[in-house]
Amino acid sequence: MNYAEGIEPVTVLKTRSAELIRLARQTGQPIIITQNGKPTAVLQDVESFQRQREALTLLKILAKGDQELGEGRGISHDEVLARIQRKLEDLERG
Repeated sequence: MNYAEGIEPVTVLKTRSAELIRLARQTGQPIIITQNGKPTAVLQDVESFQRQREALTLLKILAKGDQELGEGRGISHDEVLARIQRKLEDLERG
């Protein structure tokens, strides 16, 4: 992903916002908005934003699990499967 291609000054955002929004939606790439030559904001389509948030949430969950395993608080794969099997059997019995 080359962010250098999607950099626009805030004046372009002010004058051609609909065009920038259309571009962000079509490409799925963020557009970096600069102010006084420095990056200050990011314009991103909603679908890409949602996927990014979901990926970040998953990474946080994985990091938490890794931390818990490191602290000895995890359970084995076999134990997880056994617990799931017991839950399924309980559901079948009603």
